[in-house]
Amino acid sequence: MSTSPPTVIVIAGVSGSGKTTIGTLLAERLGWEYAEADAFHSEANIAKMRAGHPLTDADRAPWLRTIAAWISDRLDTGRPGVVTCSALKRTYRDILTGGNSAVAMVLLDGDRDLIAARMKARKGHFFKADLLDSQFADLELPGPGEDVLTAPIAGSPEETVDHIMEALSPDAVPS
Repeated sequence: MSTSPPTVIVIAGVSGSGKTTIGTLLAERLGWEYAEADAFHSEANIAKMRAGHPLTDADRAPWLRTIAAWISDRLDTGRPGVVTCSALKRTYRDILTGGNSAVAMVLLDGDRDLIAARMKARKGHFFKADLLDSQFADLELPGPGEDVLTAPIAGSPEETVDHIMEALSPDAVPS
């Protein structure tokens, strides 16, 4: 990761990996604004997922651009923030970070069985649990030269946030 503290942190991962929980907790700890990626989806995308159909790259493109605009606005106005986004592919992550070192990408890492169990336990979310396999099929793990922090999710959300805060920069976070 970059040696200077980020001003925007993107919490990425497959559906059910805990992006909302981790993102909210991290933003609260930092005192930063939080944005939920699902709020950026079009009604058509939500209806498609609710019906059990995975999104295509074409479906995701406007959604990614909207999140990237939110990130850009935070950077331009000096307002730090945390935003969630599945960001399953490297191209998606590149769109979101724009190569800017002030944007930190954090990929939540957990095995399929753990995430599937968590998805079955959650209530009221439009994303169907049977789409999880499509998320793992689309997931591109960070490769050489990609500046992505991987954060394990097997422990508590607090442990995951502790890991993220320590890894990004001990100087960037309040004690």
